[in-house]
Amino acid sequence: MTLFYRIGAGLWVFWGLVHMFAGVMTMAQPIAGKVGGIADAVDKATLDIAYPDAVGAILNQHGWNLLWIGAFTVVGGVYIWRQNKIWVLFTAVVGGMADIGYFMFMDLGGYVNFVPGTLMTLVSSAAVILTFLAAYRTPSETA
Repeated sequence: MTLFYRIGAGLWVFWGLVHMFAGVMTMAQPIAGKVGGIADAVDKATLDIAYPDAVGAILNQHGWNLLWIGAFTVVGGVYIWRQNKIWVLFTAVVGGMADIGYFMFMDLGGYVNFVPGTLMTLVSSAAVILTFLAAYRTPSETA
């Protein structure tokens, strides 16, 4: 089970770093770049319009959420590496729930490409499954 903890921890750290980068990039771009960076499967020409400033503020808030959620999962990955069961749960709730929303609205909506978006959803799903298997199986199930 130690291997599952270690692989899951690595996946969470990777997922977190990608999301921290995405958060910074989202906040740093002009509004059309923010929208195009998030909905990367949408024709860029259709996104090059005049957006109200409120849209920019909403997307900056989204970028901030990506940044802190990513940072949280990096910290979670460190604790998971140390086989801390409570951080398995914390990290799955924060990172996993963020990706469920992404999957429901972006992936199923057809607004994103497989890489990086859908791939990151698969990474977080694998991290949740592996770390839950490692943390919540009883000792008799691992023999």
